[in-house]
Amino acid sequence: MLFNSYIFIFLFLPITLALFYGIRRTSNEGELLWLVVASLFFYGWWNPPYVIIIVVSMLANFSFGVLINRKNKPNIRKILLILGVSINLMVLAYYKYADFFIGTLNSTVDVEVTPLGILLPLAISFFTFQQIAYLVDTYRNETQEYNFLHYGLFVTFFPQLIAGPIVHHKEMLPQFMRKSSFSITENLTIGLT
Repeated sequence: MLFNSYIFIFLFLPITLALFYGIRRTSNEGELLWLVVASLFFYGWWNPPYVIIIVVSMLANFSFGVLINRKNKPNIRKILLILGVSINLMVLAYYKYADFFIGTLNSTVDVEVTPLGILLPLAISFFTFQQIAYLVDTYRNETQEYNFLHYGLFVTFFPQLIAGPIVHHKEMLPQFMRKSSFSITENLTIGLT
C-alpha cells in the first residue's frame, strides 16, 4: 500500500485515524495498541507472511534490550550487544544477499547451486537498523524500555516504517507519550500537507 494510493488515502488512513481518536477517549494504552495493529496490517499488505519476520525481530531485539538493561557487568552487556547486533546483521544479510552470493558462486566457480528464491521483506533494512540503534542506545544507558507495546510502536509505526528515517528510541517514543502530539488541528494538518 503506497501513501498516495486510493486505498491508503480513502480507507486505511481515515479508518486508522477514526479508531485511534475513538479509542483515545477511553483507553490510555489502547490507542498505542491500535497503532501497532494498524502498522502491522499496513506492513503485511504487500506480503502477509513477512509480518512474522518483523514480529520475531521485535521480540528478539526487545529481549536483548531487556537483558542488556538488567546486566550490571560491562563484559556481559557488551557480549549481549555484539550478539544482538550480529544476529540482526546475519538476518539482514540472508534476506538481502543470499541469492546474490549463490548467483555469484554459480557464475564464477561454474557450479549449479539452486537460488533460494528469497523475496526481500519490505523495509527490512529500516527496521533492522532502527533496532540495532535501540540496542546500542540501551547499551549506552540512553534508553530503558520495558514496555513491549511501546517498543512495538517504535519499530512498526507505519508512517516511518517503510521509508524511514531511522530514528532513536529516545527521540520518537516521548512524542507518543505527550498527548499534545495528537492535536488534530495543528499536527495532523501539518503532517498531511
